Amino acid sequence: MQLNPFFRFDVDLDELTDAMWEFVTDPHPSRNERPVVKALDDIHPDSVDVLEAMLLDGTEERSDVAAYVDTVFGGQPRLER
Repeated sequence: MQLNPFFRFDVDLDELTDAMWEFVTDPHPSRNERPVVKALDDIHPDSVDVLEAMLLDGTEERSDVAAYVDTVFGGQPRLER
C-alpha cells in the first residue's frame, strides 16, 4: 500500500487480524456487513477479495490471516530524514 509521504496509518494488527478472522470463519452471508469489510473497502479493497478467497478455500488457521495482515499492513517503512 503506497501512501502519501506526509501521512501514515497506524494499524492495530491484532484487532485487524481478529476482525478479518471473524469474517473468514463466519458462515452467514451477513458477514459482508461487518465493519471490517467497509473499512477495507475504503482503505485496501484488494483485501476484501483475499478474505473472500480465504473463506472459499476454507482457511482454518488464524495464523494464516495474521500472516496476510502482517505482510500487507505491518512493517510499513519508516521515512528517513
